Amino acid sequence: MDLLTEDIVPESARDLKRQARAFAADHVAPNAATYFESGEYPWEVLEAARDAGLVAQDVPESYGGGGRSVTAMLAMAEELFRADAGIGLTVQLASFGTELLAEYGTDEQCERWLRPVAEGEQLSGLAVSEPDTGSDLAGMQTRAERDGDEWVLDGEKYWIGNGVEADWLTVYARTGDGDDRYGNHSLFVVPTDADGYAAEHVPEKMGMRASKQAHVTFDGCRIPAENLVGQEGAGFWMLADFFNHGRVVVAGHGLGLAAAAIEEAWAFVHDREAFGRSIGDFQVVQHGLADMRMAFEAARSLTYRAAEHVEAGENAGFWAAMAKTTATEAAVECAEQSMQLHGGRSILADRRIARVYRDARVPVVYEGANEIQRNLVYNQWA
Repeated sequence: MDLLTEDIVPESARDLKRQARAFAADHVAPNAATYFESGEYPWEVLEAARDAGLVAQDVPESYGGGGRSVTAMLAMAEELFRADAGIGLTVQLASFGTELLAEYGTDEQCERWLRPVAEGEQLSGLAVSEPDTGSDLAGMQTRAERDGDEWVLDGEKYWIGNGVEADWLTVYARTGDGDDRYGNHSLFVVPTDADGYAAEHVPEKMGMRASKQAHVTFDGCRIPAENLVGQEGAGFWMLADFFNHGRVVVAGHGLGLAAAAIEEAWAFVHDREAFGRSIGDFQVVQHGLADMRMAFEAARSLTYRAAEHVEAGENAGFWAAMAKTTATEAAVECAEQSMQLHGGRSILADRRIARVYRDARVPVVYEGANEIQRNLVYNQWA
């Protein structure tokens, strides 16, 4: 069964998709159970992904990256996440936040920070969410104050991918308190070896255990004034545009997980008998599989259409929010139905479907909870 077919994928993205599929078969799927159980950071798999040319594909070619489109990153994501969501997220987070620097940073900033990531010498990350604030970008309280030729950061960030492992983060911090709540934040490059920077892994997660997130604290953390990215006070709007691209890729996370859930359900019900016949012969089981396939195909069609609109800058927020919500919720629906079809076997810890079920619950929350995405869909309806 091949659910992640190429027919819907633009020709320009198919080579990366094929690379990701081969890599997932050779390096991700065989290691998925081991890293899920251990919860360790998959350094060896990440290094293999670098060798395979799958890391930093979103970094511009002029700085050593792949310069890939949103659609290509989506095509890679669905293949990696079908094999394992935790390892897939680790591979994609290795260059997280670099698009912001590429779009708004100076040539000097890009050369200094992006090239080492593209060449596999460094890891990046993006620090936005806080312990008490997630989807409310305008409500973040971590503060950056100008002090001569430096910025001084104080506050906390939470759920930060690579917060411990990264060499530098793009950090979203409050730089003003004006009446326009959307003009009070800015973006900064913060090296993780800067004085006043500290990070520790969050407690063990129930899903995506091979991807590591951190609790980051800034205590008088000083960085050069030149580490400001773009214009002071424009951080909210820069992030909003960045997340439009990211949410399409997150939709790919959902598609990969949904495909995995369907594969597991199909194989199980056609390999098990009850009441003298195959479970797959029961109409109620067939209806369950049909519902899963319809949810998956509808989400995938919408997602690739959304990618076209986002790349063209056509009401990007609207399309990205629809794709992210639809695809990640299809993953949850398919995982739950697959669990039901597996019966008691579904709760065994060594079952792939048990991992998929746990993992599928995560993307409906990150890059903006789906309740917030519904707000965006309604408010940007045009």
